[in-house]
Amino acid sequence: MITLNHFVGGEVCVINVPECDADLTAFDSWLSQADRRLALDTETTGLDIYSRSHGLRLVQLGDRRTAWVLRADRFAQDIRRALRQPRTFVVHNAAYDLLVLDRHLGVAVEELGGKVFDTRILAHLLDPRTDSEGGIGLGLKPLSAVYVDPDAPDTQAGLTAVFRSLGLTKATGWARIPWDNETYLRYAGLDVLLGRRLFDEIAPMVRDIGLGNLSQFEHHLQVLLAVLQRRGMKLDVPYIETLRTELLAEAEQFEQVAARYGVANVNSTAQVAAALTAMGEELTERTAAGAPKVDKGVLLPLADLDLQWQRIEAREPNPLADAVIRSKRARKWSGSYAEAFLELRDDNDRLHASIGGLQARTARMSISHPPLQQLPSSDWRVRRAIIADPGQSIIAADYSAVEMRVLAALADVPKMKAAIAAGEDLHEFTAKLVLGDAWEPMAPGQRKRYRKLYKGVGFGKVYGGGAQTLARQTGADLGAVKAAIAAYDGVYPEIKRYSRRLMTRAEWGKREVITPSGRHLPLDRDRLYAATNYVVQSTARDLLAQAIVDVFDAGLGDHLLLPVHDELIAQAQAEDAEEVIREIGRVMESDFYGVRIESDASVYGPSWGHGYGATS
Repeated sequence: MITLNHFVGGEVCVINVPECDADLTAFDSWLSQADRRLALDTETTGLDIYSRSHGLRLVQLGDRRTAWVLRADRFAQDIRRALRQPRTFVVHNAAYDLLVLDRHLGVAVEELGGKVFDTRILAHLLDPRTDSEGGIGLGLKPLSAVYVDPDAPDTQAGLTAVFRSLGLTKATGWARIPWDNETYLRYAGLDVLLGRRLFDEIAPMVRDIGLGNLSQFEHHLQVLLAVLQRRGMKLDVPYIETLRTELLAEAEQFEQVAARYGVANVNSTAQVAAALTAMGEELTERTAAGAPKVDKGVLLPLADLDLQWQRIEAREPNPLADAVIRSKRARKWSGSYAEAFLELRDDNDRLHASIGGLQARTARMSISHPPLQQLPSSDWRVRRAIIADPGQSIIAADYSAVEMRVLAALADVPKMKAAIAAGEDLHEFTAKLVLGDAWEPMAPGQRKRYRKLYKGVGFGKVYGGGAQTLARQTGADLGAVKAAIAAYDGVYPEIKRYSRRLMTRAEWGKREVITPSGRHLPLDRDRLYAATNYVVQSTARDLLAQAIVDVFDAGLGDHLLLPVHDELIAQAQAEDAEEVIREIGRVMESDFYGVRIESDASVYGPSWGHGYGATS
């Protein structure tokens, strides 16, 4: 038995590491007398759970003063037995460990998930801000430094130094460091000691501010999202291999176009800025260092493209700006998607993208490894790589203008609510409302431009962004955009009053907003204007989260594949696809403060891309 002493919170704690079966007698004795709630953690070879090289090395169990670090290859049966005891477990970022234990030890997510308390969820409910936003952050070590012991040694830094001394990197160290390295074992044992102590501090705080029910909901949702991640999605590998080649060729093609304008490196800000300036473009935005900005936000309008890569039709596209963004996008997609799909797929050619249930300040969900929510709707090529299982069709149900409906409900906007109830196109309705008698004689193209302008103004109320940003995205004159914003406030004065009320309460009370679900969202002192954005975005997220729970409760959870933005991607037998997605859409719908939250159900076909224009 390896025994290590460690100081936490001024107390001597013990980390025990069994080396042989005889050492487990002491572990069993401790387990029989231990608290009914233990901390749990795992150490693995890397973060990509379903990649072919991923492995489980250690499993740790512990209470406030004692940690046990068990080798997964040697003591797997004993670990399973401990996990299946009638007790609860404290885990930090539990979704990862639940899936690791499911894959490598066969302890199913459904079996263990209901017995887990996640300190990351609890911390997010208390303060969702990252350290860069003025919060503590959501990592175990920063949280423990505040709530448990500011003097706890930084074993992470020590472990990185050990990696270097062994000729390893952060990428290879987790898999290759000797399992009995003292720093590695201390790092492993400390996590459960800190995790249990952190839970004891913050769980009562969550309860005391009335967030017990929300905590229970988020823990349940986490298990369902882990089930979806484990299920994964089928990949069309031959198509992906071809796509990777085509995207690299596309990147090279547009790099050659850029080179004709004097840009040898499309990633060189200085080269791109100098060439655009020489072409007569005026670059008014600057970086923190004072250099001209040439990021996507600047280049898209110069190429006469909006955020969805659709023509704005406000100017002649600048060929260099167009070539730069297209070459960079093609190369990024080749690596971040095509290459990543091939690297991350499991032995059955399934992709298990990570689904983050609580991300960002507003708790919006995210998809990473790879970031599937960042794909524009105007290009189907990457989505075409994700296909239905044999005999099935990809189906989807997407909330219809959910953020605008939430805004109309929360701000109690009678005209907007009436338009929604009547089934009006809300953005067109707004344009007609503002323009009055001038609307009817307008040509279709002019109506389209005004609809787009007022859609942008409405989304500005939801996502933020001022007149300058909207002018850039729509190609409209800055003066016209400012006038449109003023007109919008004139026809929907309730929105401005609602926003002012939230800001005033935050300014003179606690600097936060509270959503209808009870979620507390801190506001920055110099960004109180974001109050409306936060409440609307967070509430839309909570509606989708509730829909996922409701779909499982309705017995339709086996069809779900992935939540993306305000959409649920699923699959069903081809002959039943229309009926299944219609039922999923029906379950998603609800009444929210007198406003109907509706969904649009679609049968995409053999791939996700077939819902976006793919034909083969």
